[in-house]
Amino acid sequence: MDAFTSNLLGWLCVGVTTLFGVSVFYTAKRSPAEKANLLLWSLLPTLLGLLCVAMLGTGGGLVVFCTMCLISVYLGNRALLPVGDKAVLITEMQVWTPLTAHTSEEALLGLYLIQTGSDTGIGHALAKHLDDLGFVVIAGVLNKDGPGAEELRRTCSQRLSLLQLDVTNATQVKEAYLKVSAKVQDTGLWGVVNNAGILGLPADGELIPMSTYRQCMEVNFFGAVELSKTFLPLLRKSRGRLVNVSSMAGGIPLPRYAAYGASKAALSMFSGVMRQELSKWGVKVAAIHPSGFRTGIQGTADLWAKQEKELIENLPADTRQDYGEDYLLELKSYLLHMPLYCDANLSPVLGAILHALLAKRPQGLYTPGKGAYMPLCIFCYFPLWVYDFFISKMLSPKSVPRVLRTSEAASKDL
Repeated sequence: MDAFTSNLLGWLCVGVTTLFGVSVFYTAKRSPAEKANLLLWSLLPTLLGLLCVAMLGTGGGLVVFCTMCLISVYLGNRALLPVGDKAVLITEMQVWTPLTAHTSEEALLGLYLIQTGSDTGIGHALAKHLDDLGFVVIAGVLNKDGPGAEELRRTCSQRLSLLQLDVTNATQVKEAYLKVSAKVQDTGLWGVVNNAGILGLPADGELIPMSTYRQCMEVNFFGAVELSKTFLPLLRKSRGRLVNVSSMAGGIPLPRYAAYGASKAALSMFSGVMRQELSKWGVKVAAIHPSGFRTGIQGTADLWAKQEKELIENLPADTRQDYGEDYLLELKSYLLHMPLYCDANLSPVLGAILHALLAKRPQGLYTPGKGAYMPLCIFCYFPLWVYDFFISKMLSPKSVPRVLRTSEAASKDL
């Protein structure tokens, strides 16, 4: 190895060491309670790296040092805080209808964690899961007397409490804050999980009624924002966690999800900004982007009929004629088959939320579920036409609008 290459590798080793050291001590400064653990996981690979430089030379030492850094980061990300008696609020509103309910971190072991949304789906499963692990769960439900709430009362421990909470009702949100504050008192509030969400009728963006756009934004975005803002004083006091359950449709454009995807994209952006702004308070924020899971968010047959009727009645006559009645009726068929392509096992989502709540260094973004990360990678790193082609092959509708079928037939005749 010539002198120039040796010097270059030497300076590179110094640069990597300096960058790693600065990041470690900056983190330790922001979280003094973790200083001992951070020093342990930083000094060990640094000392081993310097030892390898002395024994193996600059090149080999740099390789070993970088490997040790990666191992220490991986082990640090896997480290979880003890549950203690932390408490969570879970919000959930699966459908837009009243008929379907929907100092040091080690010193904060007595904190509460609040979960909003526990009538059905992810919120319901999460409430049970966290209760089994020993959390004090405060489950916000849309219908406190519904079957989902009754099952939680029957199957969970006495630590769990139910809270009547419609995230679109400012009065209920304020009342929830007062009740939670009185419950947690000096022990504090560890986290909030914003899981409330509605889907609406998946359809072409041109066909979706404006009322559906507004409802999706009201529940999926504004509800989560208002709840977060209301409870942030408690989270700042505890240096706790804010977890927002978004969607794969909030990170990449998917056909028929214009209303739902736009609202979840807004929630994802809100999560990212809050993650940056709240870091100075020691509050960690994470967004969850699950792929397709069977949660019941698509609603019931009665709700589909109501949404379909509203969609058709609000369409201009020329638009309804261009698309055709058969194309519009096929939208409900898409909902019927939707659960067949969704995973019934919610454990990947529950595991991601748990990691976001307890990890000493949680990720800013989680993508649980099969195939959740691949479309995001294609969207981010490939030309858009590649992504559009990929999605069209995956999600292309079976039926074609009436005008396009007529045009195709006419072209074949010519």
